[in-house]
Amino acid sequence: MNDEIFEKYRDAGVLAAKILNRGVQGIRIGGSYLELVESIEIQVKEEGAALAFPLNLSLNEDAAHDTASPGDPRVFARGDVAKLDLGIQIDGYIADTATTIDLGNNSLLLEASERALKTAIKEVRPGIAAGILGAAIQQEIECRGYRPISNLTGHGLDQYILHCPPTIPNVAINGGVVLEEGMVFAIEPFATTGSGHVGERNRKEIYSQISQKPVRIPAARAVLNKVKNCNGLPFARRWLKEKNQDIALSTLVRDRILHVYPVLSDISGSLISQHEHTVIVTDDGCIVTTR
Repeated sequence: MNDEIFEKYRDAGVLAAKILNRGVQGIRIGGSYLELVESIEIQVKEEGAALAFPLNLSLNEDAAHDTASPGDPRVFARGDVAKLDLGIQIDGYIADTATTIDLGNNSLLLEASERALKTAIKEVRPGIAAGILGAAIQQEIECRGYRPISNLTGHGLDQYILHCPPTIPNVAINGGVVLEEGMVFAIEPFATTGSGHVGERNRKEIYSQISQKPVRIPAARAVLNKVKNCNGLPFARRWLKEKNQDIALSTLVRDRILHVYPVLSDISGSLISQHEHTVIVTDDGCIVTTR
């Protein structure tokens, strides 16, 4: 990593923190889900940056990969636990950050994931195995009576790459990747009242391009042309506004040109909180870019 790349990571993080803090103010009982998502995404563009992925806004037992659909009628209700997950990139260098807003009486659940994140960050330094971070996360969540989600993890970040090594577990494991100076990754603990394991729902709103192949269907070509500037980063179905786009998306997924990200959920009726920061490992600790 050189100074120019470091500055891009840092600038993306500063902007992500600012916009996320503004965005949480729009989560209120009766507020429009779609209007909030679109307003936050517009702010990113107005600031001269770009999204690293569609704004994720996942409610209650949903942990990740939900965003507004075209014409989404949902409004926030009393008792909702809303996870707001924002990714911003500058020339492909990504800041990934998330927080949770409670519209009910779930302050201890939110505290569990927030404290887990803070404790894990304190452990980050060269020579530490990622399993140590997972143990810290698990202990903070379980001591408050909740479960960490074991099959969701933090992840490395690289230019136009949202998920790469190192993997940062949310539970204790033996060993794991040994952290090195210059590594960039997101730590994102999830605390749940449910099973501690998420599965895929049928709801699918987010996709990314994973290969390039010739396509014959005009609608499929139109979709690929629309998303080429994403450089392989995820995009929302809502962004396309193309004729026959749902048929095109299904075809492109079947042909392994696109990858689809189903909404990930714990058991029905459970509640999940999430907090996330992006860090850069330094010689004696780390810098949190999204704080």
